[in-house]
Amino acid sequence: MNSAQQWLADYDATLARAAADAKAAGAALGQVSGTASSPRGEISVQVGPSGALVDIRLTPAARAMEAEKLAQLILATTQQAQRMVGTHVMEIMTDYLGDGPALDFVRDNMPVDTGEPEPQDDDDFFDNPRVIV
Repeated sequence: MNSAQQWLADYDATLARAAADAKAAGAALGQVSGTASSPRGEISVQVGPSGALVDIRLTPAARAMEAEKLAQLILATTQQAQRMVGTHVMEIMTDYLGDGPALDFVRDNMPVDTGEPEPQDDDDFFDNPRVIV
């Protein structure tokens, strides 16, 4: 085999490995999901590979919460599940692609951990109501 034929064979093998890796990465990414529950278990959420909300479950305790506190808890719990998915996505991408701009993009766009919402007393709530859109 001459050098041009060898180069072409090596290039074809490289492309075949890249295609197989891309297919495996796509399959792995398609299986990623994240599940999180609020600290006291009022809410459970599941997000899919993109971080989009797939399922939400509310207990009777959640239904008894004030709307604003419930909304904050849903957001915080969903962000926790999204961070879990983002971590899995980064692990998969690192395994197949290594460190680089694509991984930096995922890392830079992960939800920030804001912690559990601080409780608000009734006077503060009525003096400084929060607006949820």
